[in-house]
Amino acid sequence: MDELVKLVAAKTGLSEEMATTAVQTVLDFLKQRLPAPIAERLEDLLGDEDGQLDLGDLAAGFGGLLGN
Repeated sequence: MDELVKLVAAKTGLSEEMATTAVQTVLDFLKQRLPAPIAERLEDLLGDEDGQLDLGDLAAGFGGLLGN
């Protein structure tokens, strides 16, 4: 998730603290709207133990949500 926070900060010009708040707000929103199995794994899909964004897992998760 750290990589996502840094990306948001870089793209928006927000401080890292503000970007963290923005990312967490979006994650909370998605957790409320996505089906429970996806919502429960959302943070796992966003980063591994090193906090690195794993786009393959994220795409697979959303692909499953869409029936692919």
